[in-house]
Amino acid sequence: MSHRIFNLALKIIGLLALFVALAVPTANAASAKRVIVKKQHVTKASASKKVVSTRKTVRFAAATKRRTIIRAIVPATPSFGQMAGLHGAQDALDLKSSVALVIDQDTSEVLFSKNDHAVLPIASLTKLMTGVVVSGAKLPMDELITVSQDDVDTEKHSRSRLKVGTTLSRGELLHLALMSSENRAAHALGRTYPGGLATFVSLMNAKAKMLGMNDTNYAEPTGLSSRNQSSARDLATLVNAAHGDPILRELTTSTGFQVEVGRRTLQYNNTNRLVKNPEWDIGLQKTGYISEAGYTLVMQTKIAGRKLIMVFLDSAGKLSRLGDAERVRRWVESIPVTDNKVKISASANQIDG
Repeated sequence: MSHRIFNLALKIIGLLALFVALAVPTANAASAKRVIVKKQHVTKASASKKVVSTRKTVRFAAATKRRTIIRAIVPATPSFGQMAGLHGAQDALDLKSSVALVIDQDTSEVLFSKNDHAVLPIASLTKLMTGVVVSGAKLPMDELITVSQDDVDTEKHSRSRLKVGTTLSRGELLHLALMSSENRAAHALGRTYPGGLATFVSLMNAKAKMLGMNDTNYAEPTGLSSRNQSSARDLATLVNAAHGDPILRELTTSTGFQVEVGRRTLQYNNTNRLVKNPEWDIGLQKTGYISEAGYTLVMQTKIAGRKLIMVFLDSAGKLSRLGDAERVRRWVESIPVTDNKVKISASANQIDG
């Protein structure tokens, strides 16, 4: 009897061993398919096209071998300027922005121009007009405004640290909108304006017409919509007008600001690092970015004793617009003091908007 039990046990053990032997290759095959993402980087395929390459290392459990696989992803969406061929324009300063304009604020003399009549999306430069309308209305800056679901970005699905239900004063929201380009803050300012958002946007467009900004259109107060469009010429006009408002000068050049949100203190910083640079004397500025607009920047600044207005649109990189501003500054500083007529016009590929 014990002998039969022993033989039965051996058969069971044999079957289990066979089962394990058959299962191991399957497990190894499954292991061979496991993929570990190691690195992701961007390579430039051309001046107007980016290809993202994903580097993956495949580990084989049995042989411990490695091999590299390169996979191309769909190129990034081109900006309106790229689609219009504006990036092909050459200029004497080798700027990376496809549109640029530098004007002497006192004399209105154009020192430098490149595709300055092109009408393009302007991204968060829109918020400068938002500030002009809010400040000009003389509304109480201490009035409390609560961020609502209506202020959440459904255009680009951008993130915000101002959660729905956050309550701040109108002055605090204006500060965050102009200094840190806070989208929910800007939208809340327009939404709570007397008459509502539609009235606010109509006032933005009416102000643009009053200033002679005939190439400009506003669809909403944040700049997230690509329907917010303007030209460098019009934006220079806007900068000049906004610079006359001491509130806008102060808020756009503020280096940092804290707000109390419940039990938390949120620290916000300026989106333009040049405001902290001692080599720059900036009286007003605003930055912006959406994919359709590229990186944008407007500034009022004083260089070599001259008050200048600078506009840079459709720059390829976040730092490129700042680099362009530095190139212009060095160029202006190199102009002899007695030569008030020096100017450069990059007319290649100029278009009318």
